[in-house]
Amino acid sequence: MFKLIVQRTLLSMATLLIVSVIIFVSTEVLPGDVATAILGREASPRRLIALRAELGLDRPASERYVEWFTGALRGDFGMSLARAETPVGALIIERLRNTVLLSIIAAAIGLPLSLGLGVVAGLMRDRLPDTLISLIALIGMSLPEFVIGSILILTFGVMWSLLPAVTVVPPDAPLDVLFPNLILPAITLIIVMVAYILRMVRSSLIDVLASDYVQMATLKGLSRTRVVLLHALPNALLPTINAVALTVAWLIGGVVVVETVFNFPGIGRLMVTAVEDRDLPMVQALGLLGAALYISINLGADLLTLWLSPRLRARVV
Repeated sequence: MFKLIVQRTLLSMATLLIVSVIIFVSTEVLPGDVATAILGREASPRRLIALRAELGLDRPASERYVEWFTGALRGDFGMSLARAETPVGALIIERLRNTVLLSIIAAAIGLPLSLGLGVVAGLMRDRLPDTLISLIALIGMSLPEFVIGSILILTFGVMWSLLPAVTVVPPDAPLDVLFPNLILPAITLIIVMVAYILRMVRSSLIDVLASDYVQMATLKGLSRTRVVLLHALPNALLPTINAVALTVAWLIGGVVVVETVFNFPGIGRLMVTAVEDRDLPMVQALGLLGAALYISINLGADLLTLWLSPRLRARVV
């Protein structure tokens, strides 16, 4: 198991290195010029040359990449180009609390709900509860996040005026002030999350219930409850670990859309603003942090699956 952990960790580190190169190159080949974007098209050539030298844009790209990546490993992502030379790390930390809080609320409610609904649908296959749950899941999977968010805004924010339609509080607002603005974005993420995971749980549980060892346990006279809890569920939930990890990692991208729809002051909204302002250090930092989080979640799910499944671990070895 230790060898597997080392192998998967090294592979994840190599993946992150490759992704960092892609992020840096992608921002480098963008059309236009950062200095021109900051000073404007009316700036004199002398000022443009001085700013490019100040930003280090006159140095070779390979040298700037090494400096950027080694600094990122130390937590130094450079200075923001669009926010009065403020450190990128300070701006990210300011918004990170809000996104983490939103993701925790969505995951804490969405994961148990999706697992419970998936189990109910699997145990009551082709009956009314299964039909209703599957219909709800299909609707949730069919509607994009911005459509679900817009419907919630129209219903709860405009028609009924029960919750804030969009967020107008600053990023550092106290939690009691921020919390009402969390509800609609969290519900949007929960709807999409539950739709995907419960379908996976339902399919996995149906397959396990039809397996030979479950049928044998039933023929031996074990109760339905014992068969389901001790034999079916542990084996049915094992394949869903990666699905859950992918869904949680999807929150990284999902919050970008949701935070934009609700004007929520989190990392996703910061990314959109950075792209609009052509703040390349901010875009690079957020892209690298998102990739690192995505890779870490998948690495954890992969190792957890191997640890819980000796048969799979032996096959990999």
